[in-house]
Amino acid sequence: MPLSALAAAALLSACQTAPVKTATPPTSPEVVGEFRKGTGYLNGYIDRKELPDSLALVPPPPAPGSARYSADLQQHQQTRALRNTPRWEYAFKDVNLKFPEAAGVFSCALDMPISQEATPHLNMLLRRSLVDAGFATYKAKDHYQRKRPFAELGETTCSPKEEAHLSKDGSYPSGHAALGWAWGLILAGVAPDKANALLQRGHAFGDSRMVCGVHWQSDLEAGRVVGAAAVARLQADPVFQAQAQLAKAEIASARAKGLKSDRQDCASEAAALKR
Repeated sequence: MPLSALAAAALLSACQTAPVKTATPPTSPEVVGEFRKGTGYLNGYIDRKELPDSLALVPPPPAPGSARYSADLQQHQQTRALRNTPRWEYAFKDVNLKFPEAAGVFSCALDMPISQEATPHLNMLLRRSLVDAGFATYKAKDHYQRKRPFAELGETTCSPKEEAHLSKDGSYPSGHAALGWAWGLILAGVAPDKANALLQRGHAFGDSRMVCGVHWQSDLEAGRVVGAAAVARLQADPVFQAQAQLAKAEIASARAKGLKSDRQDCASEAAALKR
């Protein structure tokens, strides 16, 4: 794991702030609103103009012929051996960012259900931060317009339906890696007793994009830097802070009731994602 990502995790753990007094954050998707009508993706907490500047945060992607580029190629070739294995299947599952399905990504790691019905504030914490972490990558992504592995090497991916769109979308930094790491950090903040499992799942969520063939290793590393920066910025938002405190209360309530993850594949997930 890159040192920058480890440092971000340590900072987040050490700098938890006191609850902020503010109006109860909404949990209704209709109240929060979609950032673009019909997409199902809700408005984030942060105005796009105030998101971290990814172009200033990450170095340029590896140049062809460089040592880092060679390392990207080598790592890509290693992941080809994972085709048609359980790890490949989970890479395909991790493609989906739409809710309610995406809410289940961390259910096994958190060991409790996550849904609009059972944990509305926790669910909204994930839905809204998705846009914040994802959009934060686009200043660098649009600037560099790096070709994705499958497009550069003429290969197929774990998700053929994505390929036409992704071939026109820059590879560096990875939005999924930014999001997975941001979600892992956020959840580790509200459920510190499960921090290791949550951060491991967030890391694996980004790795899934390399397994799938749509990102290079260096894309993931840069994405995690941006994801950590987005979470750091979210700590200063009173609505996010208030929702995080309410999410903590939901987790405590679920634990008091003895609720466990409703996923039936937690053991197989753990085996497939084991590093």
